[in-house]
This record gives sequence, structure tokens and C-alpha cells, in this order.
Amino acid sequence: MNIYVGNLSLDVTEDELKKEFMVYGKVASVTIMNDKYIGSGQPRGYGYVEMTSRPEGVLAIARLRGKKLKDRTVEVVEALPLSEKKRNNTANAKEKIRSNKSRRRLYQPA
Repeated sequence: MNIYVGNLSLDVTEDELKKEFMVYGKVASVTIMNDKYIGSGQPRGYGYVEMTSRPEGVLAIARLRGKKLKDRTVEVVEALPLSEKKRNNTANAKEKIRSNKSRRRLYQPA
């Protein structure tokens, strides 16, 4: 089960987050999202925890929702996968943007 954890303090580490969830069951992986794509590497304030068992994940969500972690109240919900329809719509939108760039202006302002 994949769990979204939001409103994280920028000081929280993956190990600390893992320890919070291990109380409720086996944790397969923990990922705190960061700005690695723009080069800063600064945490974004949210992450994902993958638990091996759905019942353990549901229990962890119920117990950790609203808990304070490093002076911030965390948001804990089940992470839903992107649907195939949403992925296709995103790809189609990008194609439309590209095709608009190649069009010539019909009206030339004076």
C-alpha cells in the first residue's frame, strides 16, 4: 500500500519517517520528494511510504493522521495511482501546446 505524507517539516529525514510507520507494520520504502530537478535538492515537504500490507497501511493512516512530527501536523492519506486516462490527457495536452507553437499568425498587427 502506498501512502502520501504531506506537510512534512523540511528537517524530517526518510529514516525518521520510516520509524514512525514501522510501529504499525513492515515498511517497504520511504521517499521524501525534493527539488533535485532544479539542482537545490531541498525537500518539498511531502513524501511517500510504501507498506507491504494493506491492513497495516490503513492502521498507520488512521493512527498517524493529524500527528505532530517536528512541530508540524502531518497529512496522511492513501496515495492513489494515476489513471491511464489522466496520463493520456497529459500527453495530449503537451502535443497540443507544441502544435500551437508551429502555427503562423494570420493577423499581423500594424
